[in-house]
Amino acid sequence: MTRYIFITGGVSSSLGKGLASAALGSLLQSRGYSVRLRKLDPYLNVDPGTMSPYQHGEVYVTDDGAETDLDLGHYERFTGVPARRSDSMTSGKIYSEVIARERRGDYLGGTVQVIPHVTDVIKEAVLADSSGVDFLLCEIGGTVGDIESLPFLEAIRQLGNDLPRQHTVFVHLTLVPWVAAAGELKTKPTQHSVKELRGIGIQPDILVCRCDRPIPEAARLKIGLFCNVRPEAVIPGVDVDTIYQVPISYHRAGLDTQVLAACGLPDSGTPDLERWESIVRTIRAPDGEVAIAVVGKYTGLLDAYKSLAEALAHGGIANNVKVNLSWIDSEVFESEDAVDRLRSVNGILVPGGFGERGSEGKIAAASFARRKEIPYFGICFGMQMAVIEAARHLGGLAKASSTEFGPTPHPIVGLLTEWTRGNAVERRGMGDNLGGTMRLGAYDCVLAEGSRAAEIYGARRISERHRHRYEVNINYRQQLEDTGLRFSGMSPDGVLPEIVELPSHPWFVGVQFHPELKSKPFAPHPLFASFIQAAVANSRLV
Repeated sequence: MTRYIFITGGVSSSLGKGLASAALGSLLQSRGYSVRLRKLDPYLNVDPGTMSPYQHGEVYVTDDGAETDLDLGHYERFTGVPARRSDSMTSGKIYSEVIARERRGDYLGGTVQVIPHVTDVIKEAVLADSSGVDFLLCEIGGTVGDIESLPFLEAIRQLGNDLPRQHTVFVHLTLVPWVAAAGELKTKPTQHSVKELRGIGIQPDILVCRCDRPIPEAARLKIGLFCNVRPEAVIPGVDVDTIYQVPISYHRAGLDTQVLAACGLPDSGTPDLERWESIVRTIRAPDGEVAIAVVGKYTGLLDAYKSLAEALAHGGIANNVKVNLSWIDSEVFESEDAVDRLRSVNGILVPGGFGERGSEGKIAAASFARRKEIPYFGICFGMQMAVIEAARHLGGLAKASSTEFGPTPHPIVGLLTEWTRGNAVERRGMGDNLGGTMRLGAYDCVLAEGSRAAEIYGARRISERHRHRYEVNINYRQQLEDTGLRFSGMSPDGVLPEIVELPSHPWFVGVQFHPELKSKPFAPHPLFASFIQAAVANSRLV
């Protein structure tokens, strides 16, 4: 029977619940157990799909087309287990389901209340689609004490009683801050956070105490005493220099051992962490380094590009080099020459985005990379801007643009209104709701024989994840290919362009999908590995 591990957080946000969940999942895997990871978010949005990246960070997309929290990216990168739609639940989804049931009359005229109706739906979401795995790790978003998260905490409290003994484990992350004036770590915030959690009815089995230095034994004993937790279950979560050290550090601190003890399972000995140790060795002692410019719209909040940054690091791991990233707001190129910012980089990447703001700057970056023969990687919006650049400067279509920005005589990029998913045709209109109406999830792509893309993948048919509303207009294909641009990847029906490349360029590739969503430290995505390899070659030419 599946065992459930609930991960909560207190004192402050951004303590690393997602990383702790992912690391614990990987540790349990290394001991031979199967895992799934799930996220419950308290906000009332149905999903983060319509939220600004500055509000929420990146939107992580699953194979089955769910728009989810970025923590699901951590789960996949650390465990390799593909996330599903059922692994992301929000208050918006929960309340929508409760209201739908009430409208249908499912509650037989009863008064609909948070307890039991809302909490029952939350419990259903936690338990759904979890059969066949040894452990389901469920992270509760937000911070204990927030009013929004109370129904979720009440639901997991109930599950602690509903499920058999030793089939639920409560792990609570807190902060143990260093107060410089006092010259010591302070345990009081952790004590208050646990008091808040116990007031809700949840006694944590394990405390993970985030800190910037080792916790003295006396402080651990004090935390255990005042929080009613065994001292050996007070786990220090000391800051590390790379997130891929986290599984190793948590194992050394005893996190996985304490989880097994709380479940009444035997400690099966030391797990094999060589995979993580090898990755950390490569990160700490690379053979060289390369400079990559990321020209984007949301560079003010790097969480907006979390998977992208990690995928670039994975490309560095594949080539045993350190990847130094320069985050450049694309709008700067609308007032200054791109050469001023890009002359010293070894590769240029233009990521996804929405809207006209900054688009001309992205086009300028693509133009600079093409003319100066600097490796260029365009992702989603970045591919579209590269195609518009080629149409304007190689194809003679000076007013080429996207219908996303308004009317244009040469709509090189246009609204996607109809496409095929499996055996079904999906349709969208300009006036449709924004939420969940994009082309989302995994779609197949057929690669042209002899193309750079086919060489990179070592295959002729691939599957990648999408999240976009506009596509390159296939009606301009011949005109664009006459400029030297090659459409090297197409949808199986030949209607939707998926990959473009410039065969005459050292490395110039644009993709309509988001390959960063499938990259992992122990399995770097081939496109990122190849892009960084090209950047290394370029660095040696400088």
